[in-house]
Amino acid sequence: MASDTALVAGATGLVGKLCLETLLECGYYQQVIALARRPLDRRHPRLTEMIVDFDKLQEIDPFPAGDVFCALGTTIRRAGSQAAFMKVDFEYPRTIASRSATAGSKIFVLVSSVSADPRSPNFYLRVKGELENAIIALPFESTHIFRPSFLIGERAETRLGESIAAAIARPLRFTMVGPLRKYRPMPAATLARAMAAATRESAPGRHIHHYDEILALAGRL
Repeated sequence: MASDTALVAGATGLVGKLCLETLLECGYYQQVIALARRPLDRRHPRLTEMIVDFDKLQEIDPFPAGDVFCALGTTIRRAGSQAAFMKVDFEYPRTIASRSATAGSKIFVLVSSVSADPRSPNFYLRVKGELENAIIALPFESTHIFRPSFLIGERAETRLGESIAAAIARPLRFTMVGPLRKYRPMPAATLARAMAAATRESAPGRHIHHYDEILALAGRL
């Protein structure tokens, strides 16, 4: 089912950058296309940079087909408003998914969030849940939704709230057992490995991965 082409959206962020590196290193794909606003500080014989205006995704013709890895995301603080956040965390990924499905892509891999729920009173989690539903509704043969908790790694921008929460959760992670295991923090590199591995074992249908499933997938790469 897996394609010989991978499309990475969000390749300059923490998870997207690590996912891009993982895909280039593992050799699963003959071509890895990075959708980016600006040129990447990376060169590789199998890497193709596609510089785009994310506000004009509908104008890309033809839109590339392949296994899609979407790690687009920001914070309300950095975006500046809920409307701006919605554009980055909902509208861009949904448009990429829709255009990819129309182009013939069969697999879509999405980085979401633990506790994502379209009925959540929390705006962030509600948007994540609404995006999941929008992606699931598209005709991909296989959809992988990753729901990590706090991610450990060096971001280009500082996310103070996430950094504080991760610092608190890290020493307490072994007390998070049973239903609480999915809230354990994990290295972003582990998530990136799991994303790459998921397309190799991709059964048809919808697959939602929490902490334990992510660790298991990462260990198979």
